Amino acid sequence: MKITKIHTSKLENVDFNNLQFGRVFSDHMVVCTYTSGKWSEPEIKEYQPFSLNPATHVFHYGQAIFEGMKAYNSKEDKTLLFRPLENIRRLNKSAKRLCMPEIDESIFLDSLTKLIEIDKKWIPKKENQSLYIRPFMIATSEFIRATPADEFTFCIITSPSDKYYAGESNLKIEEKYSRSAPGGVGFAKAAGNYAAAFGPTKEAQNKGYTQVVWTDASEHQYIEESGTMNIMFLINNTIVTPELSDSILGGITRDSILEIAKSKGIKVEERKISISEIVEAYDNNNISEAFGVGTAVTVNPIDSITFRDKKMDFRYTSDSISLQLKSDLLNIQYGISKDENNWTLTL
Repeated sequence: MKITKIHTSKLENVDFNNLQFGRVFSDHMVVCTYTSGKWSEPEIKEYQPFSLNPATHVFHYGQAIFEGMKAYNSKEDKTLLFRPLENIRRLNKSAKRLCMPEIDESIFLDSLTKLIEIDKKWIPKKENQSLYIRPFMIATSEFIRATPADEFTFCIITSPSDKYYAGESNLKIEEKYSRSAPGGVGFAKAAGNYAAAFGPTKEAQNKGYTQVVWTDASEHQYIEESGTMNIMFLINNTIVTPELSDSILGGITRDSILEIAKSKGIKVEERKISISEIVEAYDNNNISEAFGVGTAVTVNPIDSITFRDKKMDFRYTSDSISLQLKSDLLNIQYGISKDENNWTLTL
């Protein structure tokens, strides 16, 4: 692996007390190119812009995928990665769906761990802070014919970050627009999924909401996701979450929270959840919590969900299940609690 380190670090210019999510980037990045049917040797070099031809394939046809993961600093000053192999496996699942080449797990993991080792000082040490890691792949062939590209670039960049959301989380159930549809790419972390969500989300935000709750594309009757997160409800002391399908992203945080809940003796159900069920459960005082889960937010309690003219409010205390699960997961990720599932990779 070729490594070219930066001469002067940008680290001293960063205010770690005022980090905005995804705005500041570390000194180095991983770059690996795919040409003539094979991947080149990964290279670690100074974080810098790409130089791309206007005909570069990704600009025109959107062959682009990405992942989101984090590195944490433990009390013992060790660097911890949370379930990194799950990220590369999901990236490859996305690549296959978008007709892109898969990355060998060893290339991904070796280059990532070396990058984190070089930029270790960029991992924040304050509570709730972490080094956000963004692996991504784009099509870089230079032609504008509507066929799959045959050249690609894989890259990993990192960003010291604080909390993703701040303040209340008030959601609106979306009945007009769809995030994804059966047979589509909703299960993949395709860049286009997020671009298509920006418009409906902006409309909701202009009306005072934080995000939207996505529903199924066919009938708009079943809950699927919450903004960029998977969504869960506590109904009659049971965690209920939409079952995975080809229109729902299989979140690594989602899977982790469900496993932790089961280990605590909390009943879990993965199944279809209708809007009418949520409204009825709320009216009967059977639903006490609603929360989003994802890499960026970990667990994000939802303060309210509005369906048409009905607003459903939720209140949380230190005993709330969602907050307990968030604490349990963070304690594993930061190396405070014993990792019973061997999820954490210590560098």
